[in-house]
Amino acid sequence: MIRLTGIRRTFDVGGQDVDALAGVDEHVRPGEHVAVMGPSGAGKSTLLNILGCLDRPSAGSYVLDGDEVARLSEEELTEVRRHKIGFIFQSFHLVSRLTAARNVALPMVFAGVGRAERRRRVERALADVGLAERAEHRPDQLSGGERQRVAIARAVVMGPRILLADEPTGNLDTRSGSRVLDILERMRSEGLTLVVVTHDPTVARRADRIVALRDGKVLLRTPGHDIARVMELISGEDDDGEG
Repeated sequence: MIRLTGIRRTFDVGGQDVDALAGVDEHVRPGEHVAVMGPSGAGKSTLLNILGCLDRPSAGSYVLDGDEVARLSEEELTEVRRHKIGFIFQSFHLVSRLTAARNVALPMVFAGVGRAERRRRVERALADVGLAERAEHRPDQLSGGERQRVAIARAVVMGPRILLADEPTGNLDTRSGSRVLDILERMRSEGLTLVVVTHDPTVARRADRIVALRDGKVLLRTPGHDIARVMELISGEDDDGEG
């Protein structure tokens, strides 16, 4: 499903070229759950942005579902983001003045989905994350865990095949975070491909495998249960910023 070959992403910093990603090769299979870890500045968020077609690599090849992403037009990339990829962020990114239901409906509004179909999909998506009874509540009337579950419902309402999550439990308490992870794992078991950026070993441990980055390069690939080895290799920095 996802194949990266020699991916580089270079930024101009003070007149000098700095590699956020320095030759990443990776293959994510359909239905796989991959955790991406690494210290601050390792390139995690940059990698996620490229996977989500929010950014383009400076060099290398990104093949998604058999298509070379570099050859896609802006219109085609918009369609990929709209129909193939769902996004979940640490800070939820909900529209504060809209109810949970209307937040979930937003991607369908932009995609031109009819009102009746939007209503049906919203009801199902909120029910799937256990929030059917909270549909008419605004974000400020919801707990952090509930807000993240609304964000998950919004991310999957268009039926994507890939879900990209950037620190999805970073702003949640342990109980709420565990519930969010349970929902993501259930969706993965139903066929969704899941890529999660995290600094939390309890989150990474649930993945099929972990990809550890440092200085824009893959440091290690290992099964999720081998989290102790990953933490030993990337220890020394607490990653609470952009990666």
